[in-house]
Amino acid sequence: MIIIRGSTPDDCIWFLEADTKYVKEQRKFWGTEVVAWSRGVRGDAEKPVVISGPSGVGKGTLINMLMKEFPSMFGFSVSHTTRAPRGNEKNGVHYHFTDRSVMEKDIKDGKFLEFASVHGNLYGTSIEAVEAVADSGKRCILDIDVQGARSVRASSLDAIFIFICPPTMRELEERLRARGTETEEQILKRLRNAEAEIEQGKSSGIFGHILYNDNLEECYENLKELLGLNGSAPTNHKPSPKGIDLPSNHSVSKIDNKILINCETPELEKASKNLIALDVSSLKGGAPGRTRGLNVYALDSFSDGLNEKLS
Repeated sequence: MIIIRGSTPDDCIWFLEADTKYVKEQRKFWGTEVVAWSRGVRGDAEKPVVISGPSGVGKGTLINMLMKEFPSMFGFSVSHTTRAPRGNEKNGVHYHFTDRSVMEKDIKDGKFLEFASVHGNLYGTSIEAVEAVADSGKRCILDIDVQGARSVRASSLDAIFIFICPPTMRELEERLRARGTETEEQILKRLRNAEAEIEQGKSSGIFGHILYNDNLEECYENLKELLGLNGSAPTNHKPSPKGIDLPSNHSVSKIDNKILINCETPELEKASKNLIALDVSSLKGGAPGRTRGLNVYALDSFSDGLNEKLS
């Protein structure tokens, strides 16, 4: 763990990884020794939510209902693509537009949760894009297909996986036809794809939760209950972080899962020290994303109950 003096509160703690799962995978892929850096983040973030389901099942409507009722709680990650911007599309808003060579390298480096080639262009969700939503204090929603969900499940991302099913294939067909946006050939293709997706969604072991959208309002209430939102609207404010201001004279020690930084204060007549404790017992994540779950707090070495706090 590295603490950078004089840096911003959001950028002061970093972890150098030498033998983590990600580093081992990169070492095997590149055939050489590698290390990785991940930025430490205090506290934890709500698990991202992966929502999948066949076209016409209503998952987009359900997500929009969530976003409308809880606008400060949920956010979408911005996908990457190698295609050129269209019309009024803005980089970083509609997509992260990037060169193919850059995206291909990032994919090889394990920086994407999922990706696919569509009509000759690459599309994908990067780990950084999901982390950016969490950094803003929101819970990330990923609206992706079953294959994308499979890739995310195989990644290091700790997420909730939800599959939305139609009550019957007949009902799904009626919904697709009622939209009036596809030709007969397109409808039949979507129905064939839906059958395959539903089979995979139910039997692949990817999804921990399956919801049937027979009645939209009931399905939405079930979704909120699953996400712990069936009470009053939660607040999800991003805490105001404080930086770690280390003096020139300090020493570092370790007790169990706590790292203690002894900050001497020679200007005081009495031999007094202030301790900064970094609790790393609940760390999760890591490169190529953030390392979350870090707890940082200050202690007075002469305060009562110090041994209990550090035990």
